[in-house]
Amino acid sequence: MSATLSGRELAAQIRAEVAERAAGLTAAGPQPRLAVVTATADPASAWYVRTLARAADKAGIACDITDLAPAEPDRPGSQDATVESIRVALIALSENPLIHGIVLQTPLPGGARLADLAGDLDPAKDVDGANPVSLGRLMTGLPAFAPATAEAVLALLDFHQVALSGRRAVVVGRSAVVGKPAAQLLLARDATVTVCHSRTVDLAAVTSTAEVLVVAAGRAGLIGPAFVAPGAVVVDVGTNATADGGLAGDVDPAVAEVAGALSPVPGGVGPVTTAVLLRHVVAAASPSRS
Repeated sequence: MSATLSGRELAAQIRAEVAERAAGLTAAGPQPRLAVVTATADPASAWYVRTLARAADKAGIACDITDLAPAEPDRPGSQDATVESIRVALIALSENPLIHGIVLQTPLPGGARLADLAGDLDPAKDVDGANPVSLGRLMTGLPAFAPATAEAVLALLDFHQVALSGRRAVVVGRSAVVGKPAAQLLLARDATVTVCHSRTVDLAAVTSTAEVLVVAAGRAGLIGPAFVAPGAVVVDVGTNATADGGLAGDVDPAVAEVAGALSPVPGGVGPVTTAVLLRHVVAAASPSRS
């Protein structure tokens, strides 16, 4: 059986560090403050936002939630109004000196694209790395907040002392939220990186070459034992809802019989992502970034 790449201990360490820094910033004033903008009534999204707000409160970070979900989502024209209201809210929060970090929560209303709307975020407050400016700076090695989930993958690997320099890494998934930024972060650590996606021919032939495999495809159980090289380190970023209300990863649990190490779902990347996001908020609130 493989080793377990748990994220709970790492997340607790980061949260303790965040709480200490937040207390120091609050003592000097003002308190670090995160704003979360939501635009749909998606239950999974609502659950995550509540979880994030509780975690922020425990860490001493104020969290304001702006809920822009239309009261009548099927009314003609409501979608355009919602998109416009998102843009107005992001601009107002970006200009508010008491707000240090802003997250535009997905999913978004039909027809709205994160890449378009995130351009209205002040990059200095873009704590989840959604603004194209943030992503461009990440690609070129300039200071920027990386998307929290992608950074959490690297933090988890570092915590478990997984060497990256010179190793063959494969990322399954090419979203701007996880796949592409994770590939950039791995490249910055001198890994040799291949990115796979829905058009990749013979996916198993590619993934089975990986010494480090990061899976962020959004398809439950996509990666089975035949897709993994013996002894490979596998990070499962998937969070797929199950019929019983639980979560399933993108990696079949049977991969544990082949891999050298595997992150669990839940309890792997997830808790680290929330902790990293809060760490970004206190970094954004630091006077040194002003």
